[in-house]
Amino acid sequence: QVQLVESGGGLVQPGGSLRLSCAASGSFFSIVTMGWYRQAPGKQRELVASISSGGSTNYADSVKGRFTISRDNAKNTVYLEMNSLKPEDTAVYYCKVDLLTYGRSRYVDWGQGTQVTVSS
Repeated sequence: QVQLVESGGGLVQPGGSLRLSCAASGSFFSIVTMGWYRQAPGKQRELVASISSGGSTNYADSVKGRFTISRDNAKNTVYLEMNSLKPEDTAVYYCKVDLLTYGRSRYVDWGQGTQVTVSS
């Protein structure tokens, strides 16, 4: 029904930057919320940032001022600009979309995850 393709992860030195993207495709009425979560080894998955269809954003305290989430509604794509990266940002980052089907049902889907490693 929905396909999510993530890209942009990789290895970066502390203080560096990365940009993640997640493109949604398939058959659905609209995307309500798009967001990024992350999961470090031995830890629970946590919200990094989310953005509504109207552009309202929400960030984890640990990334405020360093990460910026944005979306292109025409392309059904969400981005996460990550600056001033720290070793503790190392995790697998997952895209999440909350959308409406043509039957107006809510549907949630996750991307496959992309590894972000911050290390010197």
